[in-house]
Amino acid sequence: MAMTEAQQGRQRSADIDTIIFDLGGVLIDWNPRHLYRKIFGADHAAMEWFLAHVCSPEWNLRQDAGRPWPEAIAEAQARHPEHAALIRAYRERWEETLGGVIDDAVALLAELRSEPVRLLALTNWSAETFPIGRRRFPFLDWFEGIVVSGEEKLVKPDRAIYELLLRRYAAVPERAVFIDDSEANVVGARRVGLHAIRFRDAATLRRELSALGLLAA
Repeated sequence: MAMTEAQQGRQRSADIDTIIFDLGGVLIDWNPRHLYRKIFGADHAAMEWFLAHVCSPEWNLRQDAGRPWPEAIAEAQARHPEHAALIRAYRERWEETLGGVIDDAVALLAELRSEPVRLLALTNWSAETFPIGRRRFPFLDWFEGIVVSGEEKLVKPDRAIYELLLRRYAAVPERAVFIDDSEANVVGARRVGLHAIRFRDAATLRRELSALGLLAA
């Protein structure tokens, strides 16, 4: 692919040739509150207690690591039988936890498609619910490959999942940039030698990618 004059005028830092995106919180607005605000209504304190103590981030991460959803629901209901219906809703109405795309970030991804870089994704996501995202977000087809934690039974920030992606796609960590909204995941990426950027918003990400010579300012 021939480079444009603008591309030729930018010095790509460290010969970076691969960009690896997280999905939830970077390109996709995933948050269980999108669902549970409908259920709890104005009782925000009760919702926050439920999401901290019943269907907590740690509980959800085990599904991202490969635990089957029926097992997860049964485990949570055993701890909190009084909330059985609310717990079932997490899976039965899971698609309602998706708030849509983060438009400005997806626009940056679209720009990067015309750049001479590979685009990969690495996501903590349940293997059972990832197909819902696949159907809903066509831009996921823009990636050369996506590593889904639930399919691999590994989650970020375990170094093993970064190393799996690098092996599978023959990517060189010193020539790759990783983007994630979680500081722990960014630190994990740096431990395996990746250039890592914590995502805050699309405007900041553009500046950081421009500093690396990967996008025009």
